[in-house]
Amino acid sequence: MTKLANITQQIERRLPFQWNAAHTVLAVAILVLALAFASVIKLELVVNGLFLGLIVALGAIGMTLVYGILRFAHVAQGDFMTFGAYISFFLLGTLFPKIGMDSTGLGPFTFGYPLLIAIPITAAALVCLAVLLDVAVYRRLRRRGVNLVVLAMASLGIAIALRGLVQLIWGGGTEQLPRVSKYFYQLPMDVRIPPDNIFIGAVSLTLVVALYLFLTRSKMGKAMRATADNPELARVSGINTEHVIWWTWAIGAALAATAGVLLAVFQAQLFPIMGWRFLLPLFGAVVLGGVGNPYGALVGALTIGVASEVSTEWINPTYKPAVAFGIMILVLLIRPRGIFGVRD
Repeated sequence: MTKLANITQQIERRLPFQWNAAHTVLAVAILVLALAFASVIKLELVVNGLFLGLIVALGAIGMTLVYGILRFAHVAQGDFMTFGAYISFFLLGTLFPKIGMDSTGLGPFTFGYPLLIAIPITAAALVCLAVLLDVAVYRRLRRRGVNLVVLAMASLGIAIALRGLVQLIWGGGTEQLPRVSKYFYQLPMDVRIPPDNIFIGAVSLTLVVALYLFLTRSKMGKAMRATADNPELARVSGINTEHVIWWTWAIGAALAATAGVLLAVFQAQLFPIMGWRFLLPLFGAVVLGGVGNPYGALVGALTIGVASEVSTEWINPTYKPAVAFGIMILVLLIRPRGIFGVRD
């Protein structure tokens, strides 16, 4: 435990109420809004950071679910996002036009209604891929009793293989999604929001709420939580842990696929290393929120997204990850197990 963490604990004990992670999140949110309304930072950057953070959250939640059940870092999560983005690119740019489906200009959005069809198809394809990889690779390694480092290295190999497959099929250049130009929504305080961001936010929040309901209300969701808490106890209690693992891969892959498509829409382009570059923010969100905690991953992702975007007001955008990780390190010095991490 660091000296700073000890000081923080002493301050918390002297407060007239029990300070917890929710209070920390609320305090930071109030501070950011106050700085925005005081024109110290641009509110538009905060808003854009929230939308970016929601994309990070989908990938990070999937990653932290895999860690919570299988206890290893799924390095291939970023490349799952890339593969999903390219599958949707194939559907929108190659398959759908051949069967007469216009891929641009749906209402206020820059894309057409085929994207609404492409997202579930892409998610289903990634789910099949993730379950197949578990059967062919990860399950074999688990049964041989390999340590977690070997599993992480296997996922790194899969990430490299997926990236190579993308480059083999689509090449190494940058691709543009089929889209048409649209006007931005103009809000008070010079906040401009692209219509596509509204779609990104709606889809992301819908998936987060659906996952929350699944984990708290469904039988499989409760089995997943029990397996994450104590795998051996869950097994002897009659829970089919192999089915739990498959559900975990399926959810993580579906979230990664959706995040990849939304990221391509957000930045209007896709390239083979986009998911690899996104891997650092994913890890940052997972660690910042508390490893293995899906709700913490959401808060960590929003923090990473806002910090990255706001930092561009003063520094070159190239250094956005450095600023985000600087904040992560500062938070970990105060709360070594992350914002929602539980003390031993």
